[in-house]
Amino acid sequence: MSEATSQQLTIIPPGAPLRGKVVPPGSKSITNRALLVAALAEGTSTLTGALKSDDTRYMAEALRAMGVALEEPDATTFVVTGDGRLRPPAAPLFLGNAGTATRFLTAAAALVDGRVVVDGDEHMRKRPIAPLVTALRSLGVTASAETGCPPVTIEGQGGFAAGRVEVDGGLSSQYVSALLMAAACGRGPIEIALTGKEIGARGYIDLTLAVMAAFGARISQPDASLWRVEPTGYRAADFLVEPDASAATYLWAAEVLTGGAIDLGVQASAFTQPDARAHALIASFPHLPAVINGSQMQDAVPTLAVLAAFNETPVRFTGIANLRVKECDRVAALAQGLSRILPGLGIEEGDDLLIASDPGLAGRTLPAQIDSFADHRIAMSFALAGLKLHGVTILDPTCVAKTYPGYWRALASLGVKFEGDMP
Repeated sequence: MSEATSQQLTIIPPGAPLRGKVVPPGSKSITNRALLVAALAEGTSTLTGALKSDDTRYMAEALRAMGVALEEPDATTFVVTGDGRLRPPAAPLFLGNAGTATRFLTAAAALVDGRVVVDGDEHMRKRPIAPLVTALRSLGVTASAETGCPPVTIEGQGGFAAGRVEVDGGLSSQYVSALLMAAACGRGPIEIALTGKEIGARGYIDLTLAVMAAFGARISQPDASLWRVEPTGYRAADFLVEPDASAATYLWAAEVLTGGAIDLGVQASAFTQPDARAHALIASFPHLPAVINGSQMQDAVPTLAVLAAFNETPVRFTGIANLRVKECDRVAALAQGLSRILPGLGIEEGDDLLIASDPGLAGRTLPAQIDSFADHRIAMSFALAGLKLHGVTILDPTCVAKTYPGYWRALASLGVKFEGDMP
């Protein structure tokens, strides 16, 4: 057992409503998009409200390795200075289990004049990237991924020509976002077309387009499955990163579970990220709908699934097959963790997840060690169960550093107490 997995944290139910103010960290999704686009711009850009976490640190270090100057004057700011070019790094880019950084930099590496190897940890090496590699090859880029997962080797030639590329976005919208951001630095207009109507969390494409536009890109969308990107390159800009909606879901859920009042400093309606649509569902607790389609708010599904354990009636989650190729197989991890709390509480049915909700769970002592599978969202969501149950222990609590390093401190600030290894 590694040092990380040997650590554990038991949540002590507060027994009272959680009240206070907690401002979520900056959006991971937006921060990593803005870091890359700012790095591809000419001049100096200042990103404020940004997230500083494992995922964004991997992106920042990779950009530094490719010749971009990044300064961090405070805990939420990046100052990015570039000349519009990325250089070949001296060594493979190690990106941990950061999906955004890995997918985005794989496409951006085509703009480098030289070899780039994009790699990650053991978990990242199980996450598919073949659709993106296939799309890059169709643009004339020499790229290979022997297993269909990282590591990926790209032999960049300083850019790619005008053309049309088709991509299968069914597994991840990040493939499409990666191509879109790189395409603005192409040598001519580039059309990006989906090979089918299915796409993972389409709302993240909108985030990508908004960041690109803020840095001067021009994109048109003739139809729902086609984007045309002009070869504008990017110009430096000052950019404000909004708080992370995925992180906000844990706090919204903690509020309704305990009957509390948690001020996030931002209204749910102000978020532009797809996971913000979970707010309306969370607000309906304990009367969640019988069926929840999680396809367009995938990172909110773990929050909703744990919340559903205490719902008045059972809840089935559909449209979540993509959760099997996230940081871990989240469908299996949720079913396993819930059933450790109470056998049969979480059931896999194909790619659906059925929660056999039981409002009578609250207040019971049901000792359960929750394997987080090194997945930040599994750890953070199951902490919610510990607000209502005695005996919930999270294994590897430090994994929350991937996107929300201050998560446990945030709960503590609201009055939650813990036993064990407080990160």
